[in-house]
Amino acid sequence: MKIYTKKGDKGQTGLIGGVRVSKNDLRINAYGTVDELNAHIGLLRDSINNNEIEVQLLEIQDRLFTAGSLLAVGEKGTSMKLPELIESDISILEKWIDEMDQSLPEMKTFILPGGHIIVSKCHIARTVCRRAERIIVELSDRVILDSIILSYFNRLSDYLFTLSRKLSVDLNAKETPWIPKS
Repeated sequence: MKIYTKKGDKGQTGLIGGVRVSKNDLRINAYGTVDELNAHIGLLRDSINNNEIEVQLLEIQDRLFTAGSLLAVGEKGTSMKLPELIESDISILEKWIDEMDQSLPEMKTFILPGGHIIVSKCHIARTVCRRAERIIVELSDRVILDSIILSYFNRLSDYLFTLSRKLSVDLNAKETPWIPKS
């Protein structure tokens, strides 16, 4: 199988179901941003040395491929059997958040991203996740999407924020509070 087909040379690509659309279509932007997030999660996973978190990030990467495939289905649908996001995908994120949160100091202010390169990578993944969420919201204003997709990305950004705090503790990195200037 060749990696290049030349079908996209004029700025169009195919959705699952066979419909061709412009490469700047909102649906392409949505699943492309999910793909970008998946790459950042992979970079984060490659940067840490914690088997438990690596397993969690692999699970998240799998779920991101699922979300991307769901976003890539054209409005006419498909007969192809695709994996699904389910409520337990969200509840596992919540479980992981709650477990991490138990060992974290109380948050009294907003925190500036940074403190350690691995923590910064986690914050970058979080902000790309939020961008993906915004694009998916915009797409859901135009086409019918399963609401679980939005819920998953909302919870995933919460997970990534909590993970950044846990990594700060694990790496003995300083969390810098945001102190607004008056």
